[in-house]
Amino acid sequence: MLTVLAPGARTLVQDLGRAGQYAIGLPPSGALDQYSHCCANLLVGNDETAATLEITMIGPELRFAEPAIVAVTGGEAEISIDGTRAECWQTLSADAGQVLRIGTLRTGCHAYLAVRGGIATELFLGSRSTYQSSAIGSPLASGDTLPIGDETDGFCPGEGSTVDPRLRPALGGHQPLRLVEGLCRYRFTDESVREFFSSTFTVSAESDRTGRRLIGPALRFVDREAPFGAGDNPSNVVDLGYPVGSVQVPNGEEAICLLRDAVTGGGYATIGTVVTADLDVLAQLKAPDTVRFVPVSLDQAVAARRESRDRLDHVRRGLRLLSLY
Repeated sequence: MLTVLAPGARTLVQDLGRAGQYAIGLPPSGALDQYSHCCANLLVGNDETAATLEITMIGPELRFAEPAIVAVTGGEAEISIDGTRAECWQTLSADAGQVLRIGTLRTGCHAYLAVRGGIATELFLGSRSTYQSSAIGSPLASGDTLPIGDETDGFCPGEGSTVDPRLRPALGGHQPLRLVEGLCRYRFTDESVREFFSSTFTVSAESDRTGRRLIGPALRFVDREAPFGAGDNPSNVVDLGYPVGSVQVPNGEEAICLLRDAVTGGGYATIGTVVTADLDVLAQLKAPDTVRFVPVSLDQAVAARRESRDRLDHVRRGLRLLSLY
C-alpha cells in the first residue's frame, strides 16, 4: 500500500485506457504518453496494462507500507528515496516505511511511476484510468491510500536496470508530428492546407488531457451553403466522430489536437489525425514548445505504429538481457 503525503500538482491513476466505449460516448482516457507508461511497467516487471501514476509537472510524496520495486519514466525529475537521490528510467527498490519524493519535471510534461504489482484501484468498465469529466476517479489528495495489486508478468529486472537512453523519448523543444489528412480536408482551401503543413505551431498554456491547443496561422474554409444541421460557422459540419489525435480548427482560428480525454464526436471539421506513434511526443509538450505537421499516408502511419511497437520490444529484450549479467 502507498500513502499519499503530498499529491503533487496533478497526479492521476492511469493504465492503457478504457477501450471499446465510444458507442456510449466515453473516451478511452489512459496514459497520455503510452510508451513511457509501458516502459515504467517493464522496469518493475509488470504487465504493460497495469496502472501507473501519471504525474503532471510536479510530483508527489509517497510512503511505502511494505518493500516495493518502483520506476519513474517520462519527463526527467529529481527523485529521492528517504533523501537519497535516485535516477529516473531505472529499476529502484524501497523498504517499508521509506518515502519516495518526485520533484518538478525538468523536461517534458508528464512522468509515470510504476510499482511492481500495479496500482490496484477499483476497475470501471475494465480499466482503472481516471476520467474526471465523468467523475471516474480523481487526482490524488494528501492522506489517500493506494492498494498494490499483482499484475506482474513473472519477470522482474534487477535493481539498477535501465532503459537504453537511445530508446527514451525526445522531450520538448520543436517536434514534427505526422498527420494523415482526414475526411473533412475538403472543407479547407488548398492554400490553407499548404500553410498548415509549412507553418510552426506553438503549444498553448491552455492545454490539458482533453487536447493540446496549438497557436498558429488562421485557416480558411471553402465557401459553401451550410447543409441542414451543420450550423452557419464555416468550421461546422454535420456531426462526425473524433478519433484520438484528430485536429479540429474551430472557426479556423486555433488548431486543437484531441487527446485521450476528448469528447468522442462533434460538429467541427477536422483537417486530419496525428498518428498514434506521435501522440506520446505531443503529450510531453508544453508551452512554449513548438510543432510542425508532416503529411503521411495511411500506410506510413501503420508503419510508424509498427516501429513504435518494435521500439518497445527492444526495451523488453534489453531488460531481459541485462538480467543475465
